[in-house]
Amino acid sequence: MNIKKTIWPFALLLLLGLGGQLQAQTASDILRKSEEIRRGVQSSASVMNMTIVRPDWTRTMTIKSWSKGEDYALMLITAPARDKGNVTLKRKKEIWNWRPKIERTVKLPPSMMSQSWMGSDYTNDDFVRESSYEKDYQSQILGDTTIQGRKCWKIEMIPNEETAIVWGKIHLWVDQEDYLQLRGEYYDEDNYLINIMEGSQIKNMDGRDVVTRIEMIPVEEDGHKTVVETSSIEFDNPISENFFSVQNMKRIQ
Repeated sequence: MNIKKTIWPFALLLLLGLGGQLQAQTASDILRKSEEIRRGVQSSASVMNMTIVRPDWTRTMTIKSWSKGEDYALMLITAPARDKGNVTLKRKKEIWNWRPKIERTVKLPPSMMSQSWMGSDYTNDDFVRESSYEKDYQSQILGDTTIQGRKCWKIEMIPNEETAIVWGKIHLWVDQEDYLQLRGEYYDEDNYLINIMEGSQIKNMDGRDVVTRIEMIPVEEDGHKTVVETSSIEFDNPISENFFSVQNMKRIQ
């Protein structure tokens, strides 16, 4: 037997396999995988509490949220009574708000994506994710670090020139084992750090580990933060695109 001839095909297959693994670890692929872990490959349905913290007051809202891929999302506020029934809808690049008390539907222009969502420290774009981490940003891996005992990739995202800019730059730390987004830094167009996102309380929900507590902290506003805590989530159950319609905003409860 010719040992060299036997080893060569095996070595070639090994190199090809390693090459596939290395290719899968590009920044773009890591971001796609982390978004699929966060919202499901096909869909997700969750219940969460959002607490807006200020130096002299605190306000909590309960939210039901549904998503389908990157293009569709719907968020319904179920409590407190003053906000109950308010809905935010995303259909591809269009964002709509429904306000039942005034029976009015408002389509948000791109200029409003950087404004606060329901008075929180999240922008409309942060919460509904109108922009795509994978498609609307050029990304690169800056290095490795450890957060909460987990080895993470540090990824830098710079918006494409044609992208309607909300953030001038984003740094995101993604866990290398479970692809969880554990920290984010959001910079304005002048490269000033504006917000820090911290993810924690990792729990198993619907068969996968997920971050169940996220704090969004404005850097220059002492005593301000917004905390989102997920109490339940289900992944990849069938949801029709028709569910994410302007008409359905007005009747969903």
